[in-house]
Amino acid sequence: MGPDLLLMYLPHFIVCADISSSNQRPFPATFEEMTRFHSEEYMSFLKCASPDNLKLYNKQMLKFNVGEDCPLFDGLYEFCQLSSGGSLAAAVKLNKRKADIAINWMGGLHHAKKSEASGFCYTNDIVLGILELLKYHKRVLYVDIDVHHGDGVEEAFYTTDRVMTVSFHKYGDFFPGTGDLKDIGAGKGRLYSLNVPLKDGITDDAYQSIFKPVMTKVMERFQPCAVVLQCGADSLNGDRLGPFNLTLR
Repeated sequence: MGPDLLLMYLPHFIVCADISSSNQRPFPATFEEMTRFHSEEYMSFLKCASPDNLKLYNKQMLKFNVGEDCPLFDGLYEFCQLSSGGSLAAAVKLNKRKADIAINWMGGLHHAKKSEASGFCYTNDIVLGILELLKYHKRVLYVDIDVHHGDGVEEAFYTTDRVMTVSFHKYGDFFPGTGDLKDIGAGKGRLYSLNVPLKDGITDDAYQSIFKPVMTKVMERFQPCAVVLQCGADSLNGDRLGPFNLTLR
């Protein structure tokens, strides 16, 4: 899906479910809201840089890893505002108990770092959403079933015991190359990062035999007050980048 189509559909990508489901338009996240996690220098770059003036920002593009798989395009900053705003709006709905489940269909950009774009991700809406949830919830569980490791989210909360990150992903010679079993968190966050590296071609039954016992134990021990799920569809069979063999079943 091209940038123009993304910007066309993005305003309609928030779904809230309580007694009755409803679609809602996300509010654009402000500069101040996005810098709750991202650096001001990085966000200023995303706000000002464009395909028309990229020659003025060559050094910054290298510094912030923009280019290659994270190119500049017209409307990039607006895209970041809407994607981030969607997850913030979802978190606010949950905090105010106006919904039991909230979905940002254009969220889940789990590779973005504090001052770096990565893997098609510019701003980390997940981290921003979790930070919002932490205002009202003592413990938040993050579960990532994307075929790629959720490195940006894990890194953001690697030293805290208030957020536990669990990632089921392809590991080895595969982007982003992180998510080893030995990566378990540090400081107060030690044992609050859990990585489950998986092999190519894993099927529904094999995946379920791993996922269920792992998550059952995580829920028992961590007892989260809120759960955030990154439901990456590239784990499904037929995905051009993903080597898993999962189905919608």
